[in-house]
Amino acid sequence: MDKSWMHSDRISKAYEFGVEAFLNFAVENLLTTTHIRCPCVKCVNLKLFGVGIIRDHVYFNGIDQIYKNWTFHGEPWEATTNASRNVEEDDGHGRYSFVAEEIDMDDNDFGDFGSDPYEFANVIGDGDQPVYPGCRKYTKLSALVKLYNLKAKHGMSDVCFTELLILQGDLLPEGNTIPTSMYEAKKTLCALGLSYEKMHACPNDCILYRKEYEDSTNCPTCGISRWKEGKDSILKEGVPAKVVWYFPPIPRFKRMFQSHETAKSLTWHAARKSIDGQMSHPADSPSWKLLDDKWPEFGNEPRNLRLTLSSDGFNPHSSLSSRYSCWPVILVTYNLPTWLCMKRKFMMLTLLISGPKQPGNDIDVYLEPLIDDLKSLWDGIRGVYDVHNGEYFTLRAALMWTINDFPAYGNLSGCVVKGYKACPICGDDTPSHRLKNGHKICYIGRRKWLPINHPYRRQRAAFNGKPEYGIPPEPLTGEEVLHMVENGDRVCWKKKSIFFDLEYWKYLPVRHALDVMH
Repeated sequence: MDKSWMHSDRISKAYEFGVEAFLNFAVENLLTTTHIRCPCVKCVNLKLFGVGIIRDHVYFNGIDQIYKNWTFHGEPWEATTNASRNVEEDDGHGRYSFVAEEIDMDDNDFGDFGSDPYEFANVIGDGDQPVYPGCRKYTKLSALVKLYNLKAKHGMSDVCFTELLILQGDLLPEGNTIPTSMYEAKKTLCALGLSYEKMHACPNDCILYRKEYEDSTNCPTCGISRWKEGKDSILKEGVPAKVVWYFPPIPRFKRMFQSHETAKSLTWHAARKSIDGQMSHPADSPSWKLLDDKWPEFGNEPRNLRLTLSSDGFNPHSSLSSRYSCWPVILVTYNLPTWLCMKRKFMMLTLLISGPKQPGNDIDVYLEPLIDDLKSLWDGIRGVYDVHNGEYFTLRAALMWTINDFPAYGNLSGCVVKGYKACPICGDDTPSHRLKNGHKICYIGRRKWLPINHPYRRQRAAFNGKPEYGIPPEPLTGEEVLHMVENGDRVCWKKKSIFFDLEYWKYLPVRHALDVMH
């Protein structure tokens, strides 16, 4: 059957005729019009709808172009599918993005099974293999993900889950591909790069119990116990008082280069050209150009990654009266094209800091493992396989800046963001004024950033009763900021940011930025 229409424009006649032919094919083979899997790019064959809704989805969202063998719609499954070919055709995120959304990880560390690119190819092959011969509803991978989600949701033990897998295998027809043990299930899922580390933390945000403190039972700074205190004031040994989850980014960066399309997209920035001379991508920014010029061995390799970091607190509970604050830390890869780099599937969760209170200025304590990995990425990770070019190379990465709202800006940069000296640019010369009746501090010297002949500069009554003839100050360089915090000049600075531990950080012209909403 002709499937070339899947790549046609959605407003073309070819696409329209193709959609109708596909729906007729599905109805004839499945003998139903009410329970058909939707192949649009959002549902990816995970949801069942009627023909009318599926038609709307395929027109509005587009059809999943990776879905080339219509096994869920009556087309015979090809047992000879080449797994390595599927790795090259799939972008590693689209068709199997349901894996990341379905799995809620439990407390056990998966370990590092996913270092071999050929092992990953086998897993993608599992994504095309039906859970038993003739099954059109589930593949081996989707069934395993659903089962593992139930394990995490209801707190099943490993022994219970193993027995469930054995029972499931006995209930299904012969030739089914359900794993027979928890170990086999973990090994399959770990090849997708879903490992994480669970770290204990001091409830007062003093330390993480890692490295030299790994076996400690009390915080060396404040003396408080590592373990949670019960209602009867008795310590529950083995139950941590506070936990942070760390998702190492390096295995996931390696995984991105094992997808043909993603590996190709990661070098998109090297081939693009700025048409109008304006900044249309971070590759046009001074920070990007500085990395290329100051470290040419870094800039000459287009596969080296440029990253940004963002973090903010949110309340995971439905009750708005709760003050619980949970802080995710997310990395974004700027190598990707503008239409991809801010997509949800390319936003990489690296840290999840549990509450109940926000870490505040002590967020640096939780960033330590991430900074260690960023240092390793700057030095270079050898033996990363690039499936697009078919070669191994040394992967390097640099963090270009952070993006936050203003309070989180202060927590990450160490800058004062309230009071009389709250401007990170003006510093000691911040034009602040305390309102006599409102008892609040306002900042009224913003007109100096206007053009020198702007009429607002000469207006008096609309502002503070004075004209403005000043010029905007020059922002402090990273080297100047580092010199100030190291020499005790902390009028405008609360701490030395942990990001200065990165070799290149003090040279970047822009280190922290406000998000667009703020």
